[in-house]
Amino acid sequence: MASPTTGLFSPAQLGPLTLRNRLIKCATFEGMTPDALVTDDLIEFHREVAAGGVAMSTVAYCAVSPEGRTDRHQIWMRPEAVPGLKKLTDAIHAEGALAAAQLGHAGPVANAASNRAKAWAPGRLPSPLGMSMCHKPSVDELAELRQKFRRAARLAVDSGFDGLEIHCGHNYLISSFLSPLLNHRRDEYGGSLVNRARLAREVLETVRDEVGDEAAIWVKLNTYDGVGRPDIERSPQARAKGPAKFSSFNVDEACQVAQLLESDGYIDAIEPTAGSSLLNPMYLFHGEAPRKEFAAAFSGPMKYGLKAFAPFFLKRYQYHDGYLLPLARELRKSVKLPMILLGGITDRASMDMALDEGFEFMAMGRAILREPDLPLRIAEDPSTRSRCVHCNLCMPTIYSSTRCLIRTGEVPDPLPAASSTGAQ
Repeated sequence: MASPTTGLFSPAQLGPLTLRNRLIKCATFEGMTPDALVTDDLIEFHREVAAGGVAMSTVAYCAVSPEGRTDRHQIWMRPEAVPGLKKLTDAIHAEGALAAAQLGHAGPVANAASNRAKAWAPGRLPSPLGMSMCHKPSVDELAELRQKFRRAARLAVDSGFDGLEIHCGHNYLISSFLSPLLNHRRDEYGGSLVNRARLAREVLETVRDEVGDEAAIWVKLNTYDGVGRPDIERSPQARAKGPAKFSSFNVDEACQVAQLLESDGYIDAIEPTAGSSLLNPMYLFHGEAPRKEFAAAFSGPMKYGLKAFAPFFLKRYQYHDGYLLPLARELRKSVKLPMILLGGITDRASMDMALDEGFEFMAMGRAILREPDLPLRIAEDPSTRSRCVHCNLCMPTIYSSTRCLIRTGEVPDPLPAASSTGAQ
């Protein structure tokens, strides 16, 4: 495990990779691929992040198939995408950072209407974005899905990506299979936790078989879907009796899945996450819930549906640094794999806290969107504070071009003007 004495800004090993420090730009959809291909805006977005001092920048979201996108504007991994992806990874590498691709299948989170293809789910669940029912893939279709992950992984490595993050969170397809609330299958992919984890394990085996040690591989794994009561709030006696009724995937099961993945030996790290893009998206972010702005980003029935149900769907959770640490700590105690702490990593104090807790790497999102050069400035001056105020107004911009509205001047900055050192 890492410790402060090993150096936050010194080189660190992640599988076959040597990172220049322990900071990773996490995968946050950029909204800059209108034709499902790399654009100059996307290249510049990640180039600026790489120049700002992170060790690795993660491109999101790289779907393994057309129906696996949340909408038709997202990249899906195919030969036509490779030239642009090569330009993107070259730009990141030129700034001294490594490049990672988040590979996944959106499952029930996909917009079937936009994709003009059925969304997938463990069973016939409603697909809210597509206003339709999801397709329940057969065992044979799941076998073909694994080959889609194989082809996507190969294209990613051939495009110059150094790391592959396999999306097993937020009730995207693999995560939805893990969920006892969403997965009611009666075949080998449903029922027991081992069965519900089968798809994740088979996908990871397939990806590792394809790329070997050509890339680092890690999973973004949910610790809590945000439905029902978190296990960490239940008494030890209640937890010992098993999952709570009407609860989705929770941290006790997440720890067991992490142990299974560790025993399989196909991954180099785990990035704990939480929340559900399908059921409770704000649990991932914490902070303000921009309900009006989200509704304004849609039209037609979705617009009015969000206006009506936003208080139930977009809940507000108090922000504090390291807000996912209590859940991630449970995984940290369960496995010896390197772990990437996500959620409220904004300053040197939160980074040192992560190291003290045994997390080898830290993932940053909104703070980097607000200030791409924040890591460099923290390295130069440990007292530097992030200017992100967790208003979450960046979230609805994923449907146009993901950005911090304070940085662009579209909304006023509530903080005093920055000092000459950038510290606050």
